Amino acid sequence: MSENAPVSGMNRAKTYQLVLFPLNNGATNVYYVLVLSYIATFGANILTLGTIFASVMVTAMRLADAITDPIIGALMDRTNGKFGKFRPFMAIGNAIMAASVLVLYCITPMIPDTMMWFRYAAFVALYFVWVIGYTFQTSCTRAGQTVLTNDPKQRPLFTIFNTVGSLLGMGAMQFFAPILARSFEGGYSSAAFFRALAPVGIAISIALTVLAIIGIWEKDQPKYFGIGGDKAEKVKISEYLEIIKNNNPMQRLMVAGAGCKLALSIATNTTVLCMLYGCMMGNYDGLYLPMMVLGYVCSAPFFVLTVRTSQKHGQKASLLRYVSVALICYVGVLALLLLWNPDNPAMHLSFFGEHGLSLNLYTILFIIFFGVGYGAYYATADMPIPMVADCSDYETYRSGKYIPGIMGTLFSLVDKLVSSLSATVVGISVSLIGLDILPTQYDPYTPGMNVVVIVLFCIIPMVAWSATLLAMRNYALTGEKMNEIQAVNHARRTAIAGGMTMEEAMRTIQTVEDIPAQSNT
Repeated sequence: MSENAPVSGMNRAKTYQLVLFPLNNGATNVYYVLVLSYIATFGANILTLGTIFASVMVTAMRLADAITDPIIGALMDRTNGKFGKFRPFMAIGNAIMAASVLVLYCITPMIPDTMMWFRYAAFVALYFVWVIGYTFQTSCTRAGQTVLTNDPKQRPLFTIFNTVGSLLGMGAMQFFAPILARSFEGGYSSAAFFRALAPVGIAISIALTVLAIIGIWEKDQPKYFGIGGDKAEKVKISEYLEIIKNNNPMQRLMVAGAGCKLALSIATNTTVLCMLYGCMMGNYDGLYLPMMVLGYVCSAPFFVLTVRTSQKHGQKASLLRYVSVALICYVGVLALLLLWNPDNPAMHLSFFGEHGLSLNLYTILFIIFFGVGYGAYYATADMPIPMVADCSDYETYRSGKYIPGIMGTLFSLVDKLVSSLSATVVGISVSLIGLDILPTQYDPYTPGMNVVVIVLFCIIPMVAWSATLLAMRNYALTGEKMNEIQAVNHARRTAIAGGMTMEEAMRTIQTVEDIPAQSNT
């Protein structure tokens, strides 16, 4: 079958659906910044729980996800009620996250320091509750794509709208947070900062969630659920391991997704950026926002390029190409950070001086390497998300099971493990240079910070991208293969609707050559 050949039985989304549903990822990315970017700082600097505990706990709590995520995924796959399969999880998940974050950031600092045991207990319990809500909602972004569209030409568009949604969520928080921090004495170490930031983030997330629910409303119904009609899957949690073992594309995508997410979560960690722009370069307020804007501006052309490449050659080819661009560019960023000299202004980032614009060669080169590299990896950071839908459709093609909830929570588990690992890596790295609390934008340079920044800002992301490239090299779901999968799945669904049993349809229709002529219309 030609990669550009038309595919029968295509379920295509309307434009407004493609635009609105990805805002669900923006809604959860608000909490990605609100919690995962700041919780270690909050725990260590506000609740005085200790840098190591606050950082390591975030990762250690993910062990519980190995139990809760399969349960939530299986529950989603068995859900088929009046309000659909995905909308209830989106709404309930957002409500859980809002309540837990409000209590965490606004009430726990009121616990007296004479009751430190209660602070520890409240911190862990509220974070655990937040994780449950996060799994509820974020897994819908992955799973819901299976009903939104199965058109290999439309699915790449999900990446660009997903990124726009992410910018509305994550970008808004990254923009407002430093502005709010300047309003409070102590910046990110101020309890008042967290009390102000939490309601702002919650309001943004609720608005994005409502729009996302509108986007999937029409598609969240049984006729779009797999090949077996409105039959809810009764998949046992124990079948997770069997699915992982036999779904090779999902295995590779989990590694690739972990690599992309680890690179993004560590390189954009607030503590890392405070050390780079504040402690090393001495001008956090003058560098953070301009560099953030630079990265977003440079990512715009890459969004267009990734979509065009995905539509023409498949999402695998696009991911491989632009992750490679990021890796190459960050060799230049690494070289510049190795050349940084605290005593030589020519080896510092500088945008403005006493007489206005003041760009040195070091800054110009950093803008080029960082801008192109960040643009490429930011455009690919969420690309594995629409590819989860391909792996879910492949599972239906392979086994006949429609289990987007399990597939979504499998990927969500990796997402959360890697995201929380970043907080632990940053916390341990900072402690190794003798700091008891996580540095903020107002702290002076401490010997060894440059090494920590080089490792966290460059080397770890580069290793993660290398793992992504290795994992995706033999990824089987090319654009041509996805066309075949959608055609076979449609033919099986048509046969089952006509009275054929699931087992017979799976046995008699295995390739496009087996599809009856009437099913190709």
